[in-house]
Amino acid sequence: MKKNLFVKPVLKWVGGKRQLLDEINQLIPKNIGTYIEPFVGGGAVLFDLQPDKAIINDFNKELMNVYQVIKDHPNELIDELKVHKANNDSEYFYKIRSMDREVSYGYLNNIIKASRIIYLNKTCYNGLYRVNQAGFFNTPYGKYKNPDIVNEITIKAISNYFNNNNIKLLHGDYKAALSDVSKGDFVYFDPPYVPISTSSSFTGYTEGGFNLEHQKELKEVCDNLNAKGVKFLLSNSDSDFIHDLYSGYNIKIIKAKRAINSKADLRGDVNEVLVYNYDI
Repeated sequence: MKKNLFVKPVLKWVGGKRQLLDEINQLIPKNIGTYIEPFVGGGAVLFDLQPDKAIINDFNKELMNVYQVIKDHPNELIDELKVHKANNDSEYFYKIRSMDREVSYGYLNNIIKASRIIYLNKTCYNGLYRVNQAGFFNTPYGKYKNPDIVNEITIKAISNYFNNNNIKLLHGDYKAALSDVSKGDFVYFDPPYVPISTSSSFTGYTEGGFNLEHQKELKEVCDNLNAKGVKFLLSNSDSDFIHDLYSGYNIKIIKAKRAINSKADLRGDVNEVLVYNYDI
């Protein structure tokens, strides 16, 4: 299948892989049964690869709702985004941001919820999706002159991709995406990273975060995949903890530009690792 160049991330997401696609693509096997991405995030790898059969999942309910609405209601979503664009300013931003503090938020339809997330993502400071401990979106207004709030071409392209292929959308624990995995399938893991420093820890894109015990559990999942003969590729930080944890697997160190950090002087080139269980 010829790739559609308009199929690309519609959201800016912490840990997005757009800049690392060349490095990642070099390691993706040529023949894949089902492509499985349990921490899909912004979907850069999925949308670049465009497999005809895939299972994607994320713990972030708001994120997966965006993808479901893009699949099922692209035109209605675009109409809602046009309303946001027409009203965009600081006062309007904080009004929309505060919606999840209201009891009535749970009763809003999914199209309105999806348009809200896209609007906030395009207009909030540094495009950082972040929630506080109560689960409320809390990134401030970004003051951009002309944010790309209504990306009609990309939304329609993603919708067509989802509907013209066998793409299963899940929300919840990442392990559920692996329930039917078998030899010949390929799994790409892009979990919240082990922080190199406390200031670089951005596991706040879902309530509860992803701690070191979760990282150890994920490694056990990788061991189970390996025992089944299932190929996996995993991204994470270039930390001693990850090197020790995955010492029995292939580890490639790569350079990445980190654009999102709570401290400006810690943005820039950093090392990350790609862990995989097969020969290239």
